[in-house]
Amino acid sequence: MNNLLYITWEVDPILFELGPLAVRWYGLLFAMAFLVGYYIMQNFLKREKLPVEWMDSILMYMMIGTIAGARLGHVFFYQWDYYQHNLLEIIQIWKGGLASHGAAIGIIASLWIWSMKVSKRPLLWVLDRIVITVALAAVFIRTGNLMNHEIVGAPWDGSWAFLYTRAGYMELVPRHPAQIYEAIAYSFLFLVLITLYYKTSAAEKKGMLFGLFLIGLFSARFVIEFFKEVQVEFEADMALNMGQLLSLPMIAVGAFFFVRALLNK
Repeated sequence: MNNLLYITWEVDPILFELGPLAVRWYGLLFAMAFLVGYYIMQNFLKREKLPVEWMDSILMYMMIGTIAGARLGHVFFYQWDYYQHNLLEIIQIWKGGLASHGAAIGIIASLWIWSMKVSKRPLLWVLDRIVITVALAAVFIRTGNLMNHEIVGAPWDGSWAFLYTRAGYMELVPRHPAQIYEAIAYSFLFLVLITLYYKTSAAEKKGMLFGLFLIGLFSARFVIEFFKEVQVEFEADMALNMGQLLSLPMIAVGAFFFVRALLNK
């Protein structure tokens, strides 16, 4: 194996320690995703002359929906055969195991409740705006995965392959930096969405930005899955893995809302 043909990734997942407390890159980036999203959404409310006080409740509903949805998505989509016999471990999110498809469902469900109880506005109104912050949050989270040496790519000997030295659960071979691929794709999606919000009337067409988000994020996810290591063993013999199978209905839903927004006058 030629050392000149790959990048040795040796970053410690722990940023620093204070006695028994360990501050991890992933946790820090996860928190930053919410804080930056809070600031962006707050600006949207100010721009549209709506109550800024809504932000506190939006953040609370979003955090609960994201974490609960991501955890339950992993449990039911990927490892129910294990967790059905270890139910108490479902709440142990610090051990890892979060699924972005579950997070998407959790966010939509939590914002549906928020729309009914707080804003009294259509669900699509908040979804068209919140997905802009979610696209950026996905960039932070995939960067956190990179720091954690997790969700790695498939083995590859290309010039920008990464050797994840701290991914002890994987064979030590160069791999696609799949987390970087996704972070780049989601950064582009964020720029497209926020530009459409500020520079066009897209936000006035209910469901357009939400639909475009689903199409863009899950299309990228579908393609990049071909360059990723399978997450659980049962995916190894599948033509399309679980992440790809779950992405297809998300893309279809996105296409429905996007086309409907285009046709709706």
